[in-house]
Amino acid sequence: MASRRPAAAPAPYRCTECGWTTLKWVGRCGECQSWGTVVEAAEQTGIVRSITPVTPGAGRVARRITEIDTQDAPRRTSGVGEFDRVLGGGIVPGAAILLSGEPGVGKSTLLLEVAAQSARAGRRVLYASGEESAAQVRLRAERTGALHDELFLAAETDLATILGHIDQVEPGLLIVDSVQTVSSAHSDGAAGQPAQVREVASALIRVAKERGLPIILVGHVTKDGSIAGPRILEHLVDVVCHFEGDRQTSLRFVRALKNRFGPTDEVGCFDMTGTGIAEVADPSALFLGHGEPEPGTCVTIAMEGRRALPVEIQALAVRQTAPNPRRIVNGVDSSRVAMVLAVLESRMGLTLSDRDVYVSTVGGVRLVEPAADLAIAIAVANAVKNRKVSKRLAAIGELTLTGEIRNVTQAAQRASEAKRLGYHTVLDASSRKLAQALNELQVRGMPRDDSEPGF
Repeated sequence: MASRRPAAAPAPYRCTECGWTTLKWVGRCGECQSWGTVVEAAEQTGIVRSITPVTPGAGRVARRITEIDTQDAPRRTSGVGEFDRVLGGGIVPGAAILLSGEPGVGKSTLLLEVAAQSARAGRRVLYASGEESAAQVRLRAERTGALHDELFLAAETDLATILGHIDQVEPGLLIVDSVQTVSSAHSDGAAGQPAQVREVASALIRVAKERGLPIILVGHVTKDGSIAGPRILEHLVDVVCHFEGDRQTSLRFVRALKNRFGPTDEVGCFDMTGTGIAEVADPSALFLGHGEPEPGTCVTIAMEGRRALPVEIQALAVRQTAPNPRRIVNGVDSSRVAMVLAVLESRMGLTLSDRDVYVSTVGGVRLVEPAADLAIAIAVANAVKNRKVSKRLAAIGELTLTGEIRNVTQAAQRASEAKRLGYHTVLDASSRKLAQALNELQVRGMPRDDSEPGF
């Protein structure tokens, strides 16, 4: 009789991110390529066949969903309107909010402003800083005008001590800056490691749910822009916000990547100044040029969440004798610009092989949606023709390789917003073909340079 093969021993190491297993420890997961996530796996105990039921206590009995009162979780304003917009109208009691962003983008400045405004509204705030000393935070608060008696500050990196501060202060809002700097004695490893981040976040969120205490956690990001630490951190919290912006400009955006209490397509605009951070309720004028229109400019309507913003695109075409003309872009997708230039040269007969082409946006905004294709094409064509367009004209549309103008998402909202902002002419998919759109500009009386071949 054949002998029975022994059962394979369980893998002693497992990745905390994706569950990949291995027989020996490695520093990097072989499946998801995450560093420092492979830990010793717990011994498999099998399926529990019987569990003793526990009778729910008072106040925990299951109720019909129609009997649940939504007034049990009323929203409270943070005092910063743009931040409330991203959160869906305000902060929900007991909500856990994760705010991520690159170093130096202004996360601490924003949260210090939120803390000060909440304190002015009569809610006690506890700001736990693990990256800066209390004196450093005080200096920033003096510079930004965020001083208030109801704002309490604790420079702590120990989880137990922070929980003690919560019991002592009894705040209405808790801010932890940042969760990667806090460590717990109940978990092995240094602060910032996946096990520590998971333990600290779980303990703080558990306190937030039990007490109805809203909590805002600051999270670091990796080199590729994703949130550092275990992915389970994003699943634990209720709201995940990302704070972004170009360091060369003062404009900052807050986007909601996850929101259990509201939409995820809202964007908050802020202006970083020397005295702190200020809300930008209407950023329309930030992305437009000033003065009279010049050849090579065109305005498009971009969507930032649910907010429609007019953005001016500028193009410059310079003759050159080098065999390889340059294509320099700023604020737009280089591959889409290359496609638009190919359509202009192939379908419209516009010679661009002997010109260096530069395309840029105004105000440092970045356009990644195809709705800007038509505006790019008009700006480049006008730069070559040395022709101006009306200051009250906006172009919206995606350009195909056949020269057709296709409709884009939220086209009706873009067109209505353009008319509300004073743009009397809107070129969109109704023009159907790029040649028709360009000829429409010529019919409207725009001056044309006849030294170039016609459209």
